[in-house]
Amino acid sequence: MTPVAEEKDTYRQSFERFVEAGRSEPDWLRDRRASAFGRYVEKGLPGPRDEAWRHTPIAPITRAHWEPAPPADEVPKEIRAAASVGSPGAQVVLVDGRLSRELSTLDHGDDAFEVHSLLEILGSRPERLEPFLGRVLADRANVFAELNTAFAADGVVVFLSPGAIPKEPIHVAHLATGHGSHPVSYSRVLVVAGKGSEGRVTETWSGPDGSVYLANAVTEVVVDDNASVDHYKLQREGQQAFHVATLAARLGRDAHFADHSFNFGAAISRSDIDVRFEAEGGECVLNGLFMVDGSRLTDTHSRVDHARPHCSSRELYKGVLDGSARGVFNGLVQVRPGAQKTDAEQMNRNLLLSREALVHSVPQLEILADDVKCRHGSTTGQLDPAALFYLRARGIGEAEARSLLTYAFAGDLVHALPVPLLRDAVEKHLQAHLQGAALVKEAVV
Repeated sequence: MTPVAEEKDTYRQSFERFVEAGRSEPDWLRDRRASAFGRYVEKGLPGPRDEAWRHTPIAPITRAHWEPAPPADEVPKEIRAAASVGSPGAQVVLVDGRLSRELSTLDHGDDAFEVHSLLEILGSRPERLEPFLGRVLADRANVFAELNTAFAADGVVVFLSPGAIPKEPIHVAHLATGHGSHPVSYSRVLVVAGKGSEGRVTETWSGPDGSVYLANAVTEVVVDDNASVDHYKLQREGQQAFHVATLAARLGRDAHFADHSFNFGAAISRSDIDVRFEAEGGECVLNGLFMVDGSRLTDTHSRVDHARPHCSSRELYKGVLDGSARGVFNGLVQVRPGAQKTDAEQMNRNLLLSREALVHSVPQLEILADDVKCRHGSTTGQLDPAALFYLRARGIGEAEARSLLTYAFAGDLVHALPVPLLRDAVEKHLQAHLQGAALVKEAVV
């Protein structure tokens, strides 16, 4: 049996066991699962010849035989501690992709929104999900998102009531236990913002350093007319873990969507972001910071689809790489025919802290309209020797000086976070992983 045939046979056996488990699901969802798995069989897992994965060494993921993580009987204390950033609002905890009621606080006492287990709402009111679940991505899903649609057994559903503005962010914590042999978790998050509503959703990812596991996640966001959703992601997976995530958002008339992404963990981390304007007047902001060292790799692919006129987008991603780490940024801004008065900016800036670090930066514009304002750019460099000399001349050690300049490079994205507890978590991570952290801490306090 060839490696490709063996890989497909392994997933096929897992899918057959999943279907035979006798889950009570509506026909439309079973059809979507079967269709998604069929598309996976047709496409197969990506390889180095696939343009979208050309710079990502995906072999450690594609060659392993991943099996759905078994239900966790008990969550270790150190993993429990990573579940919370101290959010005063609703908190939902998914352990290996399954909702943990013990660790979650779903009784938030706020009528502005609803938070449900995906499994439970499929059993009680599946008709509420039919227009959205799996349809936000539709035919734009990559093969890992197809597998998530086929296998996701549980997840989180958030409904923001029309005109509602919740006081606190909704926090979704994804925890991996690492239990099992090559375990994979399929986490699913769906956010539906009603007309005129405003909401904030944070997602955090964490797991043990000594375990090899795969997190395969999909988040779908529907932003109705005049609504606003701010989404935040903090990924701190274990150093031997693999993380593949897809974020898809669809915007109505005069809608606003923002994503602030911080990728710090995992041996290989891949994030695919897909935003589409489906009506006029929409606004989109995509900000991100990735920071890797050793031989780790992080990859961000974004696509902003200006399918309607009079929409604007702003995109800024920064990367900090040390050791022999690798980074990838591939950003595409599409301006469709007739999408006049589009206003789009895209920028990627990267800081290399060693001679062995490498980043592939590919910002792209695809413009098929003539009355637009679009620009993009990319910069990659090392720390400024003059700035280092300036700090050293004032008695600051080399390690501390490098840390201060590195923190300054990333600081604007961190300071712009409007969720204080998440901002504190990001700052603590940066301080802990920069040499001369003590001086950095003094400088930012």
